[in-house]
Amino acid sequence: MENMSIDRETLRGLADDGTETALDRLADLADASGDLDELSELLDEGSMHAGSLLTRRAVASGDLRELRRISDAGYDEAGHELDRLLNAPAESSGPSSTTTGRPAP
Repeated sequence: MENMSIDRETLRGLADDGTETALDRLADLADASGDLDELSELLDEGSMHAGSLLTRRAVASGDLRELRRISDAGYDEAGHELDRLLNAPAESSGPSSTTTGRPAP
């Protein structure tokens, strides 16, 4: 199979005509170039792949508000990640009396 280079304009046209794979390819291109605005627009158009890519970035940066926005836009996994982060035990900055049996310095 030949590796074809398809331009964004063609992908956009196909995506506008309902081709989900073209929407996914646009999301991959936006992610590779770090274009978060385009990824957000693609999510708003219904691209679950864009939602996945945005969620991965938001989790990596700990951006809880972005996870809420992504979830509200229809990507449910972002809501699950938000809940997971909110329910995770808080990190401490050092030893405490509960972990060492002695008062913290």
